[in-house]
This record gives sequence, C-alpha cells and structure tokens, in this order.
Amino acid sequence: MTDARVRYDAEGVHTVLADLERPCYIVGDGGRVGATNAPPLPGDGLTVLAAVAPQHPDRLGSAGFRRHHGVRYAYMTGAMAGGIACEELVIAAARAGHLASFGAAGLPEDRIDAALQRLESALGSAGVPYACNLIHSPMAPAQERACVDACLRHRVRCVEASAFVQLTPDLVRYRLAGLHRDPGPPGVRAEHRVVAKVSRPETAELFLRPAPGELTAALVADGSVTAEQAELARTVPLADDITVEADSGGHTDRRPLAVLLPAVVRLRDRVAREHPATARVRVGAAGGIGTPEAVVAALALGAAYVVTGSVNQAATEAATSPAVKRLLAGAGLADCAMAPAADLFEQGVTVQVLARGTMFPGHAGRLYRLYRDHDSLAALPPTERRYLEQRVLRRPLDDVWRDTADYLATHHPAWRERAERDPKFRMAMVFRWYLAMASRWAVTGEAGRKGDWQIWCGPAMGAFNAWTAGSALADPARRQVTAIAHHLLHGAAFHARVTQLRLAGVRLPAACAEYRIGDFPVTG
Repeated sequence: MTDARVRYDAEGVHTVLADLERPCYIVGDGGRVGATNAPPLPGDGLTVLAAVAPQHPDRLGSAGFRRHHGVRYAYMTGAMAGGIACEELVIAAARAGHLASFGAAGLPEDRIDAALQRLESALGSAGVPYACNLIHSPMAPAQERACVDACLRHRVRCVEASAFVQLTPDLVRYRLAGLHRDPGPPGVRAEHRVVAKVSRPETAELFLRPAPGELTAALVADGSVTAEQAELARTVPLADDITVEADSGGHTDRRPLAVLLPAVVRLRDRVAREHPATARVRVGAAGGIGTPEAVVAALALGAAYVVTGSVNQAATEAATSPAVKRLLAGAGLADCAMAPAADLFEQGVTVQVLARGTMFPGHAGRLYRLYRDHDSLAALPPTERRYLEQRVLRRPLDDVWRDTADYLATHHPAWRERAERDPKFRMAMVFRWYLAMASRWAVTGEAGRKGDWQIWCGPAMGAFNAWTAGSALADPARRQVTAIAHHLLHGAAFHARVTQLRLAGVRLPAACAEYRIGDFPVTG
C-alpha cells in the first residue's frame, strides 16, 4: 500500500529534506525509494531504510559555546583588521545572535576608543555579546597595551586574540582582571573571555594552560591585578576557546583544517589530564569556511563553532569600498597569492591576499626581494630605483622617506632614531609605507591606486562565489553579513542531513541533495 505522504520524485525528496523542523525518513516501497517527514505507520507497507532527526541551524555546534557567550548560534564573524570588521558589521551580526569581533588591529587609539564606546552603547548596555580583536604587536607593545586599556575601560567582555606567538603581560592582564571567586562550581568566574586564534599546536598550548607564574607575579607587583586574581589564575586556562585557523586570508600558515583541528583537539585533551579545567576549552574552526559543506566538514572534524572571515569582507556592512567588494565577488578559488606582511616585513612573513584585479602581490614581493638583496636605498640599482619611483611608489624615494620619518617621529620615535642610524632599517620603513598604504587604498577605494590595492582574502571567497552563483547572494548589494551567516548555517543544517543519509548508505540524486538559497529566505 502506497503512502501519499511519501515523495518519490527528486523535487519531492528535496522538499522533505529541506523541512529542517521535521525528521526525514527514507523508506522503501517495493522497488521504489522515497522520503517522508512522517513516520511510517503499521500497515503502510513501507520499510524505513534510514532516518535523520530535525536539524535546527541554532543547534549546530557546541551548546556550551552558545551558552558561555550568550549567543544563539555557534558561529563567529572574525575580526578583519583596519576596522574592516567595523561597528556596523559587529552590531548587525551580534543582534542576529552571532559572536562578532571588531577589527581593532592596525587602528589608532582614538579610533578604537570611539568604536568601543559606540559598541558599548549599542550592544553592551543591552546585554548583547560581542568581541574586540587584540592582535599581538611585538614591534609596538604600546599599541597592544592601549587596546587592552580601551577594552577594560569600555567593559568589553570578550577579546579575540590573534597572531600571538608568545604570551604578553597585557593579554594576561586582560584575562586576570576579570577573575573572581564563584561560590558554585568550578569556583572561579572569568568575566573576561578570551578566544585565541592559532595556526600551530605549540601556540595553542600556551592558551590551553594557566597563565605563566612569572607573568602573573609581575602583574601583581605593578598593581595591575590582585594577589587573589593571580591565585585564581592558577586554576583556569588562559583561553575559553581556541580557534584553529587553516587556509585563511591575511596572516596564515595555510595548514589543512583536516590535519590541524584534530591535532589541537587531541592536544586539548592531553593537557586536560594535567589541568582538568582545560577540558572545558572549546576548539573552533576558521579558514576556508565559505560554503555550507565547509561548515559541515568543520563540525564533523570536531569543531565546536565556526568562524568566517574573507566572505564577510564582501558584506555590505564591511568598511571596505564598494569597488573592492565587486572585485571580491568575482574572485575564484585560485585567485589568491601570498605577499609580504607590513607588520613583519623584515622577517619575511607573508599574508594571503587577492591577486585578481590588483598588482599588489607582485609589487610587494619585489620590495621584499630588494630589501633582502641590498643594504640601503642608496645601494639600489638605478633601474630598480626608477621602477619603484615610477611604477610602485609613484613618488621619489626621498619624499616617501620624509613622510615616513614624520609619521615615525610622532608614533614611534625610537624607530625613527634607529632608521637614521641604520640604512637597511630605513629601507624597510620606506617599503612598509607602501604596504600600509596599499591596504588603506583598498579600504577607501582609491581609484588612482587600484593596481596597488592590498585585499586580504583566502580561498573561501572563491568557494562562496561559486556556491552562490545564480542566486540572490551573487549580487554584492545583497550580501548582508546576516544573510551570509543565515544561508551558511541553514545550508549546513541541510547538508548535515544529506551527509548523515549518505553515511547510512543512501544514494541521493544531485538534484535533491543541493541546498537552495531561495528556499530559505532571511527573516527578522
């Protein structure tokens, strides 16, 4: 006897799968296989071949992450430096139930202060959680200190700590200043949450363990934290969450997520045998998260939450120019390249950037090769000097140095003194001028410097574009940060059901196993 509730055609099976609020049963009916949202009844003549439960997008990932941060979804919009992850983006994402991080890295103190004041007023006063990026600044520790001061002043309850290769007094100060005794288990309340973004297990271990005693003792000695807070710090790990960053835009080691994330999860479990509180540290995934399938893959690897980055740079709220967003909307999977990083130029550290539509990767690479091979600007071959002045800097080198020197005199006087004494360091400062300006030209959309735009971007952008082709999200004007998150999460819920059925041996035609953006309109 055939049950009218069973759908046998591809369109019908897709409809059943897309009803995320109800279970999905794959049933056999003689020689046919179909799908239904209702459990077969006795006498239907149907055999249940496989079944999957309802899959709500707000139940993907770790319930502990959602509860701890007070958010609806185990989804975070990561900080994009230079204020690209601006107040508008953070406010929109946070109000939609995501943990959103303000991109404070590289911004002056007054800009950070103004942004955090606005976020405190718009979100903090209403109890809506959000985060602020805290980037490790080994060449300019005062900037890191100023960011922590601003976070404490404006009662920021969560920081996203990135690029740390060692722990610093100011990072530890932020964590410890929020520690208090709690009468209930586990006995310590950490009001200052830390989400640490790492790309190496050895860096992850720094955050999985309690703060080093020598750092906490020094903070007590200078009055930054209390003796009780230092004592409590011995019982809690430095971070609440560890974000494993794979092949991402900007600073990246380009590690495969499938290799790195399980390694950090195992490390967490090993450290927890020595420090039991570490067992509560959640491990999330970032880098390459640009499609629903990528979200599902990260969760299947054990990620407690996912973090998006490159795709949000194309969001309407992101503080980068419309022209750059159009370039990003046309990016393919292979349209990224590595280029020298402004903040760690001399060390040869690179960042991943968009290569399509800009000559920045080639120009920046040329600057590093000249720096590596020559001891000073004066030692540059005449042909190279002309090329730099006419094609890259588009200004005389002497003029660039004067502007750089004036900036250093105000912001880094010790660097200027060193540059006056050390010709090679002066060359690095001049070349850094170009790298720093290239990112600003991209943010502002400086049309005359389009060929020099530095656009941080990973392959997730190309994957996102391929996935959204032909849909509403193909239009840059419709890529709101909340719409991006909505479809990634609803798509992940859909594909999670598809994946479970495939693992159970069910073969689904491609026509009914693909998430359709138009079927899940954004509401609210």
